Amino acid sequence: MKKLVWLLALLLTVSATVHAQVKDPVKWTFTAKKKTGNTYEVVISAVFAKPWHLYSQSTPDGGPIPTKITFKKNPLVTVTGSPKEVGTLKVDHDENFGVDVKYFSEKVDFVQTITLKGKVKTNITGTVEYMVCDDSQCLPPTTKSFDIKLL
Repeated sequence: MKKLVWLLALLLTVSATVHAQVKDPVKWTFTAKKKTGNTYEVVISAVFAKPWHLYSQSTPDGGPIPTKITFKKNPLVTVTGSPKEVGTLKVDHDENFGVDVKYFSEKVDFVQTITLKGKVKTNITGTVEYMVCDDSQCLPPTTKSFDIKLL
């Protein structure tokens, strides 16, 4: 009987561990690279294992939730344009959504140019909202916050 209890405990632990790993297959890093003067490139990097894929910032109506990067307003920082996607963009027809979708596999960087208004120490903060899917399931949209030191 003791062996049966231990076996059940082990199976539940392994099952919980496997389930926990699926909850968020994306690992994010947030960095800033100083360019010239007061200009920086904020690099938001996502790395994830196959079979998961992360959707582009632009998806068609009726498709999956696009990746959305939002920068919190900071009076000391000017955000220029929209984040650029740096990675291998794939476009495929997705039968589940019934549309052509744009996505990345394994990794992608989102690069945003920002400028400080003077030589000041500050942070750039914000969020990344994203959704990942594999061939059989999509995980609910997730939001990650970031806080990056500048200068």
